[in-house]
Amino acid sequence: MNRSKRPGFGVFIYFTGALMLALYFAFAAVQGEYGVFRRAEVDAKARDLRTDLDAINIEVARMENLTHRLSDEFLDLDLLDERARDVLGMIRADEIVVTR
Repeated sequence: MNRSKRPGFGVFIYFTGALMLALYFAFAAVQGEYGVFRRAEVDAKARDLRTDLDAINIEVARMENLTHRLSDEFLDLDLLDERARDVLGMIRADEIVVTR
């Protein structure tokens, strides 16, 4: 009985399969749908959306202020005059219109 000291073919296939499986999971952890790169993209998008949300909240606060100033409880006559003349396209006799 002259058996060689080399491992059998089954051991080679087992380790090759294990290596391939490990490489697949490593690739999926980095490039996959829930991988590291996708996480970085999602974080960047979340930062952009937070910036947009902050800008929209500022605009909403400005519009709420203007709405409050034109409400029945608080009437800003200068703002009302400005808005009415802007909508109607009218000017007072003592005003000069400068156009571009």
